[in-house]
This record gives sequence, structure tokens and C-alpha cells, in this order.
Amino acid sequence: MNDLSRGERLQIMLTKEELEALDSWRFARRMPSRAAAIRELLKRGMAAEGFNAAEAGSHSKDFGVMGHSTSQPTRPFPDGNGEDA
Repeated sequence: MNDLSRGERLQIMLTKEELEALDSWRFARRMPSRAAAIRELLKRGMAAEGFNAAEAGSHSKDFGVMGHSTSQPTRPFPDGNGEDA
């Protein structure tokens, strides 16, 4: 996707560990930028099946990248040990 007409900016705060994980994922896949990596991760996450929707009243702090979230997926990752295949 190379849509130069993006009109909305999304700002998020990440811990040092979350940013390191994002960069590791990005570099391993030769993604051109953090923004491209985040868009790809969002696309993959939104396309995933078998995950619960957030409960009403959930807070941003309830959702972390590095396993600190209180909301857990309803099924394990493909390799069965919590890591993406």
C-alpha cells in the first residue's frame, strides 16, 4: 500500500522493549519504516481469526505488545509456544 493521501496521524507510546521488538520484526522483514511495519502488523492483526474482541471498559494499559496485556488471544500462536511461526 503506497497511499500518499493518508490524512490521519496516529501517535502511540511504546516501552523500550516494545520498540526493540517492533524494530527487530521490521528489520527481519526488511520493512522500509516503522510506520510501514506498524501498518503491516495492524493489517495482520485485523485479519486474524479466533481472537476475542476487547471487553467493554478496557483501558489502553490493558493491551501491551510484549505479553504484558491482560487480554489474551483465544488460541496459541502457530508454533504453540507463544511465538509467531
